[in-house]
Amino acid sequence: MLKHKLSLLAYKRKALSLSLAILAAVALVAFNESGYHRSNRALQEIGQAQDARLSIHLLVRHILDAETGTRGFMLTGDPRYREPYDRAVAELPAQMSRLRTLYADRPVEYAHLQALSNHLSRKLAEMEMSVRMLNSGNADASRFVLSTDVGREEMKGIREEADALLALSTRSVEDGRTQIAQALGLARVGIGLIVLVALLAFVLYLRQTSALQRANERQQQALQRERNSLELEVRDRTASLAELATHLQEVRETERGYLARELHDELGALLTAAKLDVARLKSRLGDSPEAVQRLAHLTELLNSGIALKRRIIEDLRPSSLSNLGLVASLEILGREFAERSGVQVEMALEPVDLDEARQLTIYRMVQEGLTNIGKYAQAAEATIVLKDYDNHVEVEVSDNGAGFDTQQQATRASHGLAGMRHRVQAAGGKLSVESGVGRGTRLRAVMPKH
Repeated sequence: MLKHKLSLLAYKRKALSLSLAILAAVALVAFNESGYHRSNRALQEIGQAQDARLSIHLLVRHILDAETGTRGFMLTGDPRYREPYDRAVAELPAQMSRLRTLYADRPVEYAHLQALSNHLSRKLAEMEMSVRMLNSGNADASRFVLSTDVGREEMKGIREEADALLALSTRSVEDGRTQIAQALGLARVGIGLIVLVALLAFVLYLRQTSALQRANERQQQALQRERNSLELEVRDRTASLAELATHLQEVRETERGYLARELHDELGALLTAAKLDVARLKSRLGDSPEAVQRLAHLTELLNSGIALKRRIIEDLRPSSLSNLGLVASLEILGREFAERSGVQVEMALEPVDLDEARQLTIYRMVQEGLTNIGKYAQAAEATIVLKDYDNHVEVEVSDNGAGFDTQQQATRASHGLAGMRHRVQAAGGKLSVESGVGRGTRLRAVMPKH
């Protein structure tokens, strides 16, 4: 009887143990499957986000290539410079189609993509019009179209929408990683609870824990490889964008020089000829006071036009830089700024021995700094300092104006500062900005001589 009771108790314990083991196994499988599916979905989201990032980068690169090809074709007239434009125009529809497929079920991203598509269409239309006009021999109209602010605004819109899509893709990647981490954490917690409830399923727990650990290690290795790949891609893209920005600056300076020469040669000749004609008319119509008065007024207008032409040429490509040197050019720049703005400008400029490119870099930095002072600083005094050392030079532009918080830099001046910083870095130097609310602003650049 006792043996029967013991046997019955053992059977019940075995049944309970088996039930606990089955329950533990079922619960463990349920946790594992749930974690697997969540991780799988998260990895799919990460993969889709990476595909979208790559397509966005390619799209931005293609439109930049198209713009570079258009400008090169416009400047040279050589059809070979148009090849990047033709390739980019051929590749852009595929990238847009790929992005529409990726964002088909994402209304927020799709809205940004639609806005990007609109900007892109208008930008391509502008470039296509410029190329078509140039092909038809109407170079002046092509340059006029290209010199308007329409293309720049559309390019700005393209960059903003692309940045927004990249930010959303980054957030998707982070959300996917968070889901993976949550899935792994949930699996661990579930395993711990199952072990506490079902000690008799300890062997199964050990096996499952080992399997989960291996899966975790594989996932971590995969994530590490992906992270390394992304870091390498970011470095490559950053280097590529820096090279492209440098190239665009060089193209911009080349265009400025070309426009300055055109204004000096063509417009200058026209205004001078008109002034001579007015002088001849004045000598012949000396008996008519009204005609003399009108001719005098016309002469004043022509003189103003000639002065305006000279000022525009100096802004585009300062002739004083090549004729008089850097120090004299900066003195002229500071004096003219003081006359226009009413800001008192003090200058302490030492002669320096630099190549033409570095002289132009320093000139543009001082020019941009004075422009920002005139627009935003609300300053009464400004200072320009140029110091010469054995291996490097230092240039400073400072003011006693309102200043700003460098940690929350105002958008209205950020692009100008970013352009200055890139220009100085491209010349091998370093630009620093010191400012504070109510404490003025100081721009300081250190640049090697060679």
